[in-house]
Amino acid sequence: MDSNRRSLITMEHPKFHVSEQYRTIRTNIEFSSIDKEIKTLLVVSPNAGEGKSTTAANVAAVFAQQGKKVLLVDVDLRKPTVHYTFQVENTLGFTNVFTKQVKLEEAIKPTKQGNLFVLSSGPIPPNPSEMLGSSAMKEFITTTQDMYDLIVFDAPPVIAVTDGVILASEVDGVLLVVRSGETEIKTIKKSKELLGNVNARLLGVVLNGMERESTSYYYG
Repeated sequence: MDSNRRSLITMEHPKFHVSEQYRTIRTNIEFSSIDKEIKTLLVVSPNAGEGKSTTAANVAAVFAQQGKKVLLVDVDLRKPTVHYTFQVENTLGFTNVFTKQVKLEEAIKPTKQGNLFVLSSGPIPPNPSEMLGSSAMKEFITTTQDMYDLIVFDAPPVIAVTDGVILASEVDGVLLVVRSGETEIKTIKKSKELLGNVNARLLGVVLNGMERESTSYYYG
């Protein structure tokens, strides 16, 4: 599992510059919630490999460090990674809760970061889009909102599949993660168009993978 592990720099090196950048993202999200509180946040990217899972995990962590009770849910039901990131078992997860095989409390796992809990994907289903667009998904969101201050959803890339776009209309805000030097402008515009088609509330774009000369780390 280590070969798939994402960097949780905000937990491992909270004083590094990159961790400060994630806290800046947190602040910007908070400022965007003046009119409506952000309790459900969807993190997506146009394509795979642009850093959306790393961003989702670190944003969830900095909110937890602030004292909020946070749940990170892996709804990338085609290529899940949250269980790798947090080194937890994925035998039971979101899909098991969704199909009422287990109770939510049984599938949620604590992390080394206080106030931060994760719900891994569980077994990969044959119909991810149908699951995320169902009334049962709306019920899941309502239930978890009563239990946590913030729910962060790590969703699939929006260009490749419709899963993330479907869920975007049900959450309070969406973060779009793009990679410097790799994500094409036309792809970003297409992603924005797809999210706009479902009236998603796009809070902003996170530019990932831009190097700083003074360090080997990246910042969003």
